[in-house]
Amino acid sequence: MSSSSKPQGYSTVSPYLIVDGAEATLEFLVNVFDAVELRRFPGAGDRLMHAEIRLDDTVIMLADSAEGWPPQPAHVHIYVPDVDATYYRALAAGATSVQEPVKKDDDDKRGGVMDESGTTWWIATKVV
Repeated sequence: MSSSSKPQGYSTVSPYLIVDGAEATLEFLVNVFDAVELRRFPGAGDRLMHAEIRLDDTVIMLADSAEGWPPQPAHVHIYVPDVDATYYRALAAGATSVQEPVKKDDDDKRGGVMDESGTTWWIATKVV
């Protein structure tokens, strides 16, 4: 794909989350995953019409739900250097546990948390 077809530094595919509580989701991503906010476009009241964060090599886009755009449950998988530390950091930031980190039949140790906006974040570290 031509590099001129997307903004510099953006990947070809970006998750787009429609949530009830975009501001809380942004704060969660910054506090737990060291995400960097790229830009935001406020909506009516304290709602966000659109926001973007960079998480390592990926841009995640998100917005508050609005009429015709209801919040949608989503699952997002993220590789991190230390799954255990990140999992407990997420819990400390207000997430609820979906699965404690565990090594199963693949190369990853993986755990899951759900943030207060309802997005499930699967956190993994390759441990071969």
